[in-house]
Amino acid sequence: MIVALGALIIGVVLGLWVDPTVPIWMQPYLPIAVVAALDALFGGVRARLDGIFDAKVFVVSFLSNVLIAALIVFLGDKLGVGAQLSTAVVVVLGIRIFGNAAAIRRHVFKA
Repeated sequence: MIVALGALIIGVVLGLWVDPTVPIWMQPYLPIAVVAALDALFGGVRARLDGIFDAKVFVVSFLSNVLIAALIVFLGDKLGVGAQLSTAVVVVLGIRIFGNAAAIRRHVFKA
């Protein structure tokens, strides 16, 4: 837990210090990748609270969520319906995030 928190702090400080820029060709995919990563993160927290967390499953889920979401948006761009598929991905992942957030809330607050 301490290692993860330390890595998070170091990542935030480096991000603020380096001030990275996102290439224009990657800008449509970044928000989708962030939402997919948040879905995996909330799923991992929920699994930890349920007592079924597995680091291997978390890493595979994290990477596959990001890659699949980016692939769907990429295909949508190539088909000319990128905005619609981006919206669909955000809606589906948003539903999963809120479901996991509700389960986390029930664990934490017993309500």
